[in-house]
Amino acid sequence: MSDPKKPKRRDFLFTASYTIGAVGVGAAVWPLIDQMNPDASVKALASTEVDISSVEPGKSITVLWRGKPVFIKRRTEEEIAEARAVKLDELKHPEKDEDRAKNPEWLVMLGICTHLGCVPLGDKGDYNGWFCPCHGSHYDTSGRIRKGPAPVNMEIPKYEFVNSNTIKIG
Repeated sequence: MSDPKKPKRRDFLFTASYTIGAVGVGAAVWPLIDQMNPDASVKALASTEVDISSVEPGKSITVLWRGKPVFIKRRTEEEIAEARAVKLDELKHPEKDEDRAKNPEWLVMLGICTHLGCVPLGDKGDYNGWFCPCHGSHYDTSGRIRKGPAPVNMEIPKYEFVNSNTIKIG
């Protein structure tokens, strides 16, 4: 008679077979899962670096990031003072200028109207910021909605200053 607690050769073969089968299934499934990862071209679009050394105070540039326009404006002292002087209770979507611009001189935001996704015109409108001619939304020098149908301020993307001449968006 054999001891019931003693492992048998058959138990070992079952365990080995299941293990080899599990490794085989994993090896077959892995390429299917791995192909769902983004390729190098998509990863390259995740962030972009912009040279801002040639932007004069009061001027702005537009760059594309993930297929969307991004407005980068070098604001003058007057524009910064004007944006900071606005009382939050006057705003549809209250946000301080200090929370929207990491460096007060530079405003970086998505150039998309928050009403229906149009691209607003710069240095236009009732507040000397941006104006969306499609439906009449007016934004101030901080990109905050002041008048018109847009429900919220223009979005601020994730960005950082790499050095004094370069901004990395994304």
